[in-house]
Amino acid sequence: MNKLPEVKLVKQFKSDQSLLICFDESNANFKALGLSEAQLNYISKRKEAKKDLAVIQNLDHQVFVALPGEELKPNVAEWYRRLGAKLVKTLRDENCSTLSIDLGKEELTLAATEGFVLGQYSFDKYFTSADKAKKPINVELTEAVSAEAIEELSNTNKFVYAARTWVNEPQSYLNATNFAVEIRAAAESVGIEVDIWTKDKIVKEKMGGLLAVNRGSEVPPAFAILKWNPKNATNTKPVVLVGKGVVYDTGGLSLKPTANSMDIMKCDMGGAAAMVGSICSIAANKLPKQVIALIPLTDNRPGKDAYAPGDVITMYDGTTVEVLNTDAEGRMIMADALAYAKKHLNPMLTIDAATLTGAAERAIGAHASIAMGNAEEASMKLLEEKGFETFERVVNFPFWDEYYEEMKSSIADLKNIGGATAGMITAGKFLEHFAPKPYIHIDIAGPAFINAESHYLSKGGTGVGVRLLYSYIKSL
Repeated sequence: MNKLPEVKLVKQFKSDQSLLICFDESNANFKALGLSEAQLNYISKRKEAKKDLAVIQNLDHQVFVALPGEELKPNVAEWYRRLGAKLVKTLRDENCSTLSIDLGKEELTLAATEGFVLGQYSFDKYFTSADKAKKPINVELTEAVSAEAIEELSNTNKFVYAARTWVNEPQSYLNATNFAVEIRAAAESVGIEVDIWTKDKIVKEKMGGLLAVNRGSEVPPAFAILKWNPKNATNTKPVVLVGKGVVYDTGGLSLKPTANSMDIMKCDMGGAAAMVGSICSIAANKLPKQVIALIPLTDNRPGKDAYAPGDVITMYDGTTVEVLNTDAEGRMIMADALAYAKKHLNPMLTIDAATLTGAAERAIGAHASIAMGNAEEASMKLLEEKGFETFERVVNFPFWDEYYEEMKSSIADLKNIGGATAGMITAGKFLEHFAPKPYIHIDIAGPAFINAESHYLSKGGTGVGVRLLYSYIKSL
């Protein structure tokens, strides 16, 4: 995977460097371009034609003039993110090493920078040809943007890159054991306290859900506990994040079909990647928020003594669960983590994220995640607002108790699947049984892994959830 581009402040742009600038003749940097009347007329005609860019081609560099119009009104920052991403291929084709950006306002410049940086991500670790590796195109900004804002953006982008890479890694490398090692390294690099339970500890603590899912695997499970507790934290009770860490999902004995299903199941730890990326970006930026992340890790296979439909599993909190489908495994391991939070952590808010159900993807596709929960309406609304701001959109679904009735078993306390409809909600109600209140469940099955590049989202792992939850927790 390519290296994160550097973003730095400069006092003055170099005259031979490619530049993204807004069509604003009052801007000193725009005036300094010394554009001819013909060039200015060309830019004006492009704007009249409602084009988003005008390109001035010089011998040694290009000037990209942003031409915002009425179409950007629904989400101005997203328009500029996409504009930044649009330049990546052109600059790579021209072998540019640096892009200067000046869009007049800090928030617009940062948005374009974010899109340009995220649009450069690629996962090329396993190519044997050296020319497949893409060199980063760095960014220079004028002093109109604060150094603090640049550092915050760079720290967050770093862990979006990390989350994407974890999702893209095949389980031949990123099994539960290796993912635990990677989580420790990432978390400790930013000052997070790390405790990783091995199988012996998990057995001792009787995490029945995690152990059941792991029974078919040759690789032992792990349970990571990450704690960020700065001295200046504004919350006395922690925000707890729980991420589904199924590093590969065959469906277990309820085996998935391969085509368009099992073949991309290396992405089934997208929730874990999102939550580790979120707490790491929070720590890197030294947010004064006490946050704890809980990450249960295993794969789900049909081998050895695999758990089977019909089994009854005793969970960490003593709840008994009738297993009717071993492919509903994410909720089994997350339930133990949520129960741990309920017993030991007394959180102010618990949020989980998971590539949990095909029902969520079928409902709204890859354009948004589905959220639900018993948190106050203001908390749910804030999540929706931050989703729109970061364009990691969420749609709040109902969370009525009637859906919980579908999860009751005739031979145990609960069963692990509901009926044929509203599977994303019944799964959420199953998890709610184990979770402390207030609680928010986010199903990222749609946007966590995409089959084609989309603006600044690369094909494969998108890192969805990192930018959303960083912004959300910062705003709590």
